[in-house]
Formats: sequence, structure tokens, C-alpha cells
Amino acid sequence: MNVKSKTKGEHNTVELVIELDAQTFDQAVNKVFLKQRGRINIPGFRKGKAPRKIVEAMYGAGIFYEDAVQELYPTAYEEAIAQEKLEPAGYPQIEVESVGKEGFTFKATVPLKPEVKLGQYKGLTAPKSAAAVTDSDIDGELAPYIQRATRLVPVKRKAKKGDTAVINFEGFDNGVPFEGGKGENFPLELGSGSFIPGFEEGVVGLKPGDEKDLDITFPEEYTPELAGKAVVFKVKVIEVKEPQKPELDDEFAKDVSEFDTLADFRKDLGEKLKARRESQAQSDFERAITDQLIDNMEADVSDLIIRQRADRMVEDYAMQIQSQGMDFDQYLSMMGLSQDLLRMQAMEGARKRVLNELALEAVAKAESLEVSAEEKKAEYERLAKEYSMELDKVQAAVAEADLEHDLLLKKAAQFVFDNAKEGKAPAKKPASGKKAGDKDEAAGEKKPAAKKPAAKKAEDGEQPAPAKASAAKKPAAKKSGQKTEA
Repeated sequence: MNVKSKTKGEHNTVELVIELDAQTFDQAVNKVFLKQRGRINIPGFRKGKAPRKIVEAMYGAGIFYEDAVQELYPTAYEEAIAQEKLEPAGYPQIEVESVGKEGFTFKATVPLKPEVKLGQYKGLTAPKSAAAVTDSDIDGELAPYIQRATRLVPVKRKAKKGDTAVINFEGFDNGVPFEGGKGENFPLELGSGSFIPGFEEGVVGLKPGDEKDLDITFPEEYTPELAGKAVVFKVKVIEVKEPQKPELDDEFAKDVSEFDTLADFRKDLGEKLKARRESQAQSDFERAITDQLIDNMEADVSDLIIRQRADRMVEDYAMQIQSQGMDFDQYLSMMGLSQDLLRMQAMEGARKRVLNELALEAVAKAESLEVSAEEKKAEYERLAKEYSMELDKVQAAVAEADLEHDLLLKKAAQFVFDNAKEGKAPAKKPASGKKAGDKDEAAGEKKPAAKKPAAKKAEDGEQPAPAKASAAKKPAAKKSGQKTEA
């Protein structure tokens, strides 16, 4: 391995041109051939017995080049990084420059860990919402329980809004029934807006046994076969039911909760609502403090890391969808999305996460924060309990370095929050120098910060998932002239 050139790029990147000689490359090609020859059929030879030269003559000299490149470049890259004493902040962007009998040369664009000027991180201020709860708020919490306990009781009177009318209906277009326009014993809640405009209004005022023809015009945005058409629905009311709400008393509380009295039930609902509002207020406060922390620091970073983090976010999202038994591509199609669009939407969130990690690392360094062996042990035990896994399996799934990094970020975040105060948010000042995330006038792009991704985001207070291992996924190098990222 030889580092042919080293060039400083924009936003804390370095471009390394790395070459491997002909002998090294030929050895890699031969290694690939030996692995694959058992699957190769050549006329005149038994399967897997054809010499390499014969295979190359039939399929082309470069048949094994791509796999040889994949075999060689990760180790060559690591050796080059060590030789040049670089500290990467993420995976490289790889471009194959030349490959052939003369050897293999590739360019690695390496995002480096940036120097961070932290700025103010103690005594930050942000407003915090009050978490008051009124009787009206508790009534709102009680409403779903009342709805579930409400019964529909048959009545002989005319139907009114809020009632449920059980109806038979059939739609006709110029006297001809149309598909999907018929229903029997259909319970229609009047005023729900579940039918096309004019239908429910036409049923209001009818009593059991009444029949009526409803002249209805379908909306223009309806299905093409019926959009904008004037049709007739023949409707017969079978039954009218009115909602009968339960008495709000102690018996109601016993039926819908574990409490013996309505007062105790309302008190519990109020306490839970207050706890949720306090949690939300604290989250909003911490988010505002975090934004200030990021705004106050200065760093010049590569957007390679932001794109890599966005890719990870999309991958994590795909895993969540697939864990629910859905095909991710089908899900995206149903939602009118694509992976490229999803990745683009994830960029801003990825930028904030990376910048936050960078800022918290700087806080941890400034305050000499450390994670003890006892804290790491307790975290492993907590994860094992949370995910119902054996401790040794959690330790194998989550690398100690990643666990320690997450805990350190949380400790730094807590330090910032503990030293923050409730109050008016400071007015934003014009930037006096380059700040993390500022736009580069020449490049026209934002400058995100960089940090090797942790097991899971720490800035939102979440724990690392034990399903993630620390080993980096080997990036794939593409053919000459193409670029790839890990």
C-alpha cells in the first residue's frame, strides 16, 4: 500500500489517493478466483477445474476485478489512515481511479473530526410552559371513557343529528344501479360526515319505516365513474337509535377504571395529564437549550457525516416498518414516498443529531466528565432487563465503547440542562464567525458537525438498542468514475 497523494479538502476533509501494486492486486484476484471457481462451468473442463487464464479468456480479464477491489480496499484504507495519523469522523467516500494488471488505485475522501469552539454552555435560558390542569381538561380526559360506555337505544321518533339511523339504501345513475351504491342494515351516524355531502342531511327527520329518494350529486374529486354525477339514492329507515350516555357517578368509575369513586378517578386522570404536560414542557425546554448550545458553538465539518447519519435514520425506519410485518418499498409506495425523498427529509434531523453529539462531546471534555465502570455495568443490566435478554448477549451486541460514548453524551447533556435556567430566550445575534450549520457562501450548503454514530441517539434521551453491534459495515467500492459512501 502506498499513499500516492494527500490533499486537504473543504470542510475538514482529506483526499487520499491510495495505490496497490500489481503483485498485491494479482494476489487478490487469484484469491477471489479460488473462492469462486467451484461455481464456474467451462466447456471441456469439470466444474471448478478450469484454470484462471481459461476463465479470464472466456469471460474477460476483469471478471474478478470488482470482487478483488472489495477484498483489498478496506484494509488498504485502514493502513493509510494509520500511516497518515488521521482521525476520521465517519466513513470515507470511495472512488476507484484505475484498476487492471498494473494494480489498483482509489481515492478516499475522508471526513475528519473537526475542531470545535464551544461557546457558552452554562447558564443558558429558555422559557418553560406551565403544566396546569383544569377541570375542563379532566373532562376532556374523561370523554373517551364516556364514549366507550355510551349505549345506543332504539327510539320511535324522527332521526336527528347525533342519532344513528339503521338504513337500507341503493343508488341509481339514470335509473341503473351502480356498483358500490347499495347497503343493508347499515348503521349511519348522522352528522359524522362519513357519507357524501347531502346524504346524512337527507336522512335527518325520517322515522323508522320511512322511505325517501335522495337527490345527491357526487363531488368532483370523487371516483372517475361517479365524479360530478347527479344520482338518486332510495333510502329506507329500519331503526333510529339515540346515544344514551352513562351517569357520571361512582358506579361509572368502577365500570371503566380501577377506582371506587369518580372523584378518585378524576384525580388520577388529572395527575397523569399533569405528568404528561410536565414531561412535554421539560422536553421543549431541553430542546430549546440544546438549540442554543449548537448555535453558540463554531465548527467546520463535512456534510458526508450528515448524509451518512440520514442514511442510518432511513435504515432504522425501514427496520421499524419491517418489524411490523410490512415490506418497506410497498409502504413507501402507499405513502407516496421514495427512499431518496425520505433521505432528503431526514437531512435536517440528521444534521441536528450530529451537531448535538459534537457539542456534547466538547462539553464532556471541557468539564472532564467520565463514565465509571459501575455506570457501564448498570447500563448493561438495564438494557438486558428492558429487552429481556441475557447480560452476555447484550454485551456482545453493544460494544463497550459505544455504550460509554452514549452514557458520556447523556451525562454532558444533563450537565448542560442542570446549569440552564428558566427564563426568556436570548435574542439571536448576527453570526460573527463560522458557526456549526452556517451556510457556506461559496458552496451554498450547510456545514454540519461530525461524529461517528453512537449506538442510538443520545440527545433525545433514548438508550442504545442492543441490536446494534459496534463493527462498521464494510462500504462497497464501485467501478471507476463512480462514487460510494459507507
